[in-house]
Amino acid sequence: KMMQNVHLAPEADEDDLYSGYNDYNPTFDTEDLENDVAFQQAARTSHGRRPPVTAKVPGTSASRPLATGFGSKATLTSSMGRPMTGAIQDGVARPMTAVHAAGYTKAAMRGSSFDPLGQARGPAPPLEMKNSESSEEKIRQLEKKVNELVEESCIANSCGDLKLALEKAKEAGRKERVLVRQREQIATPENINLDLTYSVLFNLASQYAANEMYAEALNTYQVIVKNKMFSNGGRLKVNMGNIYLKQRNYSKAIKFYRMALDQIPSAHKEMRIKIMQNIGVAFIKTGQYVDASSSFEHIMSMAPNLKAGFNLILCYFAIGNGEQMKKAFQKLIAVPLEVDYDDKYTSPNDDPHTNLLIEAIKNDSLRQIERERKSMAEEYIMTAAKLIAPVIETSFAVGYDWCVDVVKASHYVELANDLEINKATTYLRQQDFNQALETLKMFEKKDSRVKSAAATNLSFLYYLENELAQATNYADLAVNSDRYNPAALTNKGNTVFANGDYEKAAEFYKEALRNDSSCTEALYNLGLTYKKLNRIDEALDCFLKLHAILRNSAQVLHQIANIYEIMEDPSQAIEWLLQLISVVPTDPHVLAKLGRLYDNEGDKSQAFHYYYESYRYFPSNIAVIEWLGAYYIDTQFCEKAIEYFERAALILPTQVKWQLMVASCYRRSGNYQKALEKYKVIHRKFPENVECLRFLVRLCTDMRLKEVQEYMTKLKKVEKLKEIREQRIKSGRDGSARSRREGNAGSDSSGTKGERMSAKLKALPGTSEPYESSGSKEIGNHASYIDPLGPQAERPKTAARKITEEDDFADEELGEDLLPE
Repeated sequence: KMMQNVHLAPEADEDDLYSGYNDYNPTFDTEDLENDVAFQQAARTSHGRRPPVTAKVPGTSASRPLATGFGSKATLTSSMGRPMTGAIQDGVARPMTAVHAAGYTKAAMRGSSFDPLGQARGPAPPLEMKNSESSEEKIRQLEKKVNELVEESCIANSCGDLKLALEKAKEAGRKERVLVRQREQIATPENINLDLTYSVLFNLASQYAANEMYAEALNTYQVIVKNKMFSNGGRLKVNMGNIYLKQRNYSKAIKFYRMALDQIPSAHKEMRIKIMQNIGVAFIKTGQYVDASSSFEHIMSMAPNLKAGFNLILCYFAIGNGEQMKKAFQKLIAVPLEVDYDDKYTSPNDDPHTNLLIEAIKNDSLRQIERERKSMAEEYIMTAAKLIAPVIETSFAVGYDWCVDVVKASHYVELANDLEINKATTYLRQQDFNQALETLKMFEKKDSRVKSAAATNLSFLYYLENELAQATNYADLAVNSDRYNPAALTNKGNTVFANGDYEKAAEFYKEALRNDSSCTEALYNLGLTYKKLNRIDEALDCFLKLHAILRNSAQVLHQIANIYEIMEDPSQAIEWLLQLISVVPTDPHVLAKLGRLYDNEGDKSQAFHYYYESYRYFPSNIAVIEWLGAYYIDTQFCEKAIEYFERAALILPTQVKWQLMVASCYRRSGNYQKALEKYKVIHRKFPENVECLRFLVRLCTDMRLKEVQEYMTKLKKVEKLKEIREQRIKSGRDGSARSRREGNAGSDSSGTKGERMSAKLKALPGTSEPYESSGSKEIGNHASYIDPLGPQAERPKTAARKITEEDDFADEELGEDLLPE
């Protein structure tokens, strides 16, 4: 049926160009597709799912077999035998007509997808690469590589890797020289990139200076400075001056600073001021204070700043010119701070938007910069006042009062009270406690902040003088004036601690920590309080927290070790004591304690090491000397023990024990002649010593000497005398017991007899006399640790209150350090 619509065009009409446009292709007849066997078979099999033909579409002038419903194949041409419209003939595309839809091609009939934009043809071919072998391209790539190396060098320097930065800078320099040679070969010298050369040399010199290779840095800077093609190279003489300043070659530093100053135009005012400041500092280093003062005077007249003003005061102080110091101090006070006052950060109304804005800027980065600048200004002014006050007037007090008056008349009026507090602390450093107390008592009628600071210092002073009543009164005044003052609460806790009320003291320390968690004095004292209350775990917790804040505090490390010792954990105690000796390696008490702990653990070698180190730093500790002597006796080195016992005999010459030990060491080592001589010397000093006489008798007998009979006679007399003494002491005790039983109504004769017996006993050497022998007591293998200076009670730290520049609150001054127990 589909074939009946096919009309073959006669060959005679081939010349008609427009024939066949109205012919109808039976392929587009879709009404009988259900009955088309070939089509249905193609739809059911993979025949219809074959990939589209990608070959060139053949021209329609060629015959194409067409499958029909009858299975016949026919060639489809136009009615006139011409190619169909839209077909490609001889590579030329015919224009589309209305019969064909836009984008339609014959390939769609062969299973290709609809692709009007030609996207199925894949990506466009890559662009043709430029010739990389050209000399210009090579130079361009080399320039890029040099710039990358300079950047990498700068980044490495900013990260702190100075060695890598120098290596990159050197490599950039090598490649830049290669680049210059290549440029010279293909172009004129005018085309050389001077900016790149300058940056490479400047970076190389900077990296040499950062690595403290000053000679190489100066040579590199010299290359830049001498090259007239670098227009701004003269400015780098400032860097050369800085290097000479680091090398302490101050004359050359000044020379280069002045050369740089001559080459910088007056328009760059800020840079000229900085160079002038460097010149002034170099003059101070050389001791030329007059020249330095002229530099700083010029700066203060042109662009005053805090550092220059302070340095000017230092110069006049070194010269000793009091009047100029006053003028310089006034100039320092007059330096504009360029900081907004705190009124800006207080809300005038309850507008939530304004309050939110003020809260946002109250602690931003700009506000922090303002605080730092203000803090620096206050520090300079306070230091300058303390420096010049004793020399600008007839006395320290008058000079300080002049400084206070000047400050009160300036916009630093808040510093006046701080200077007054500082005046009191200066009196304390001069050991003038009365003047300090008088100065501080002037603040009792001031505002609460200053009153609290003064009362805190007064409480601290009275506490140190052990006047607890006055210390308590001023501690209460400080707390009442400012309840949130951690130093005042700490001092109040100290006064309660001194009175023995540890529970209440702990509450004050806790409150101080709630107000300021960084108050280390309160935390330390809280740990001591818990230790007194035998709450060991809580005390340990306090000291461990404090250790996290104060990593290298010897006191904290000692307390932790002591607590572990109390908890009977010697391994932990040893561990913390080892950390302690890394902080204070020459403390003999800590070393002796380590030796005792190792000895208790049975580690004699380690115990000997630490006892010996303790003896080396403090050779007067009798307990350490006794342990070392006993150690050498146990290890059969009696000759070595003699050295230590002789030291003990030198320290305690009235105790016979140590001299007997020296003689015993001679005897144990087989040197009987030396032992005999030593015993004779001991007998002359202590003629009543029984033990010495016994050894003399034994040695004389063994050596068959004639003195044996003499010493035997003396020994018998001394033993008899000792026996009589013991009997009299015993009878005296019995008599006193009887008298107590009989009461005070005894006879006068018995009382007189008791008095006579007491008189006789006083005439005889008693058992408690210093020369009484203690030889019956054997020296053990170790000795307990005894502090030769006596036990020291633990005291809580005190907190003196000063007004500081940072937070307008008082600073704590630490009390006396706790010595190791």
